[in-house]
Amino acid sequence: QVQFVESGGGLVQPGGSLRLSCVTSDSLFRFYEMAWYRQAPGKQREVVASITTGGSTNYLAFVKGRFTISRDNAKKMMYLQMNNLKPEDTAVYYCNQNLAGITSWGKGTLVTVSS
Repeated sequence: QVQFVESGGGLVQPGGSLRLSCVTSDSLFRFYEMAWYRQAPGKQREVVASITTGGSTNYLAFVKGRFTISRDNAKKMMYLQMNNLKPEDTAVYYCNQNLAGITSWGKGTLVTVSS
């Protein structure tokens, strides 16, 4: 199973910024459509942003204009730049392939937006 490792989370005040990173050792990374997911306490995991192999992106309406997803296939990495963070963005963020029915997840990285 493909392994992804997330990092970059932390505590930030409302209006602040964070940049999340995702890395894999899988040499097939460049062939995967990828996504950032998040799971807030008591809620189901949801797709926040996705990026195709060609770099086309899609965003959850609530984060559009504030978050930017990108990838570096040569480094086998993906990023999520998060600006103007809101308390509602508080969640554990995960990266994975943009597929339904995924059963293997990394540990994620916790983002807490609070004053």
